[in-house]
Amino acid sequence: MTQISSLIGRIVGPIGVAMALYHMYAIAIAPPEAMIYRAIHLSFALTLVLLLYPFAKAEDGSRRFVWIDVLWFAGATLALGHLFVNYDYFINRIIYIDDLKPLDAVAAVMLVVVVLDCTRRVIGWALPITAMVFMGHALFFTRVDPLTLLDQLYMTTEGIFGSTLGVSAAYVMVFVMFGSFMERTGTGRLFMDFALSLTGRSAGGPGKVAVVSSSLFGTISGSAVANVMVDGPITIPLMKRTGFSKAFAAGVESVASTGGQIMPPIMGAAAFVMAEFLAVPYAQVALWALIPSVLYYVACFGAVHFEAKRRGLLGLPPAEVPFLKLVLIERGHLFIPVAIILGGMFAGYSAPLCALAGTLACFPVALLRASSREGLSFRLIWEALEDGARNTLAVALACACAGLVIGSITLTGLGISFTNAIVGLAQNSLLLALLLTAVAGIILGMGMPTTPAYIVMVSLMVPAIIKLGVIEQAAHMFAFYFAILSAITPPVALAVYAAASLAKANIWDAGWSAVRIGAAGFIVPFMFVYEPALLFIGDPLTIIHASISAVIGCLALAAGLNGHLIRHAVLWERLALVAAALLLIKPGIYTDLAGLALIVLVYMVQRQRPPETAGISVKES
Repeated sequence: MTQISSLIGRIVGPIGVAMALYHMYAIAIAPPEAMIYRAIHLSFALTLVLLLYPFAKAEDGSRRFVWIDVLWFAGATLALGHLFVNYDYFINRIIYIDDLKPLDAVAAVMLVVVVLDCTRRVIGWALPITAMVFMGHALFFTRVDPLTLLDQLYMTTEGIFGSTLGVSAAYVMVFVMFGSFMERTGTGRLFMDFALSLTGRSAGGPGKVAVVSSSLFGTISGSAVANVMVDGPITIPLMKRTGFSKAFAAGVESVASTGGQIMPPIMGAAAFVMAEFLAVPYAQVALWALIPSVLYYVACFGAVHFEAKRRGLLGLPPAEVPFLKLVLIERGHLFIPVAIILGGMFAGYSAPLCALAGTLACFPVALLRASSREGLSFRLIWEALEDGARNTLAVALACACAGLVIGSITLTGLGISFTNAIVGLAQNSLLLALLLTAVAGIILGMGMPTTPAYIVMVSLMVPAIIKLGVIEQAAHMFAFYFAILSAITPPVALAVYAAASLAKANIWDAGWSAVRIGAAGFIVPFMFVYEPALLFIGDPLTIIHASISAVIGCLALAAGLNGHLIRHAVLWERLALVAAALLLIKPGIYTDLAGLALIVLVYMVQRQRPPETAGISVKES
């Protein structure tokens, strides 16, 4: 067994690097036809998963050889090799009319089984079970012929090789590599020092550092849990030392890290799927997400500030806070790859090509100054390529498995039936339909990653709210947000679990703190549904007015929930601030004026109250 593990360890690296280099070549020079490209992407992913995630392990944690791994590898080779060798047959046959040959059926069954099991190995049971439920519904409740279902799932681009797997191959792979390259060149340290220099000295400084740095770390990761594990070991101890409770510190880090998936310029993988579904450039999706993401982080930042003021906390000592000028002089050049991506996308180039250019720029840019040049080597480039491939596996398998769900829904027409059921249940009430969609998104997100959760919502829930009058862009963004927010919503809140373990906090206390801190995140999607100007849709004056009122509303909500505006807020003041927030969030000049009046009333009352005891400085370690 030791020899097998050693052999696997030696071949995984070259396979991962080959996968990364192939995708770079395809993006830059010669992208193949869609089905071939997606099949090659899946071939690499399945090979690496079968090598890295064995079916069984020995008691000491080492790999235990079982024949099923060999069988699955042979099955995947048969299915994908059949496609590569007989590609002309695949594209020239008439689906649903030309009968499947015995080899077609065997290959289809093998690939479906291998995709289901490999997805289970990487991300757990939730998505494979969901796929099996939808395939079972097609076979046993709508009486779809088994060969017709296999035709849809394997022989076309409406199943496993659908647009979702295409997004993983064309977009996700290169952006994950970009994050891996940035991480190797020390950009993470730049983000942390940059955030410290901006907010470290202010009230509750470490909490604000977590908010700023985690929004930047989203550029590297796009995963809430990964952001927590990178950022949290630094920010959570600082927050606790400054005086924040363990639960609050965990809540801040989990909420801030979760927002990385909705923060432009580089969002989570589901944003690329959205661009594909809506047939728009990724830059357009990033533009739609800009104001909502700012509102999310404004509310999070406000929650930290008001909680710090309520507790009388101060920031970090000046000796622990770097100067912004020195940070930018020493490491500011590491922002150049991000600027290359932004500049390229706004100039009209494709997102994958821009990401590739940014990736290739990472190491040359790091060589520009001695402060970032130290430790760079060809070995680091190899590791960055290998990690880029490994970190893509979860998304690649999730997208392939989600193709089984989409293919089954498309074939049976279940999406239309589900839409009619939701519309009937909501009794033509848009608010009720939105609440049902939000709950569905949170539940789906508890069991599976954001991307497949969003894909299932698009197939089942989004058409219903569009039918009730929501514009398509807002409907997709609504689903996207709630697929993400499950990461901070108890009882299954993976980002909170990670942050609570770092803070040594009670999971439930941390979870409810996260909900309170991220409360605006649950309201922002309703805001842009009722006021699309928050997605940059509409005339400039409407966009400006809606944005300003929404920002004030989010800050009022944070003040009300944390019990502090300029003084400690008593119960009626907290209720008034929350009411003001809801009025400002609802579009309309009269509701905005009423909300502002309530905020001014609370402000004037608190001005007459004597100030609380001055804050305490952070203890020196």
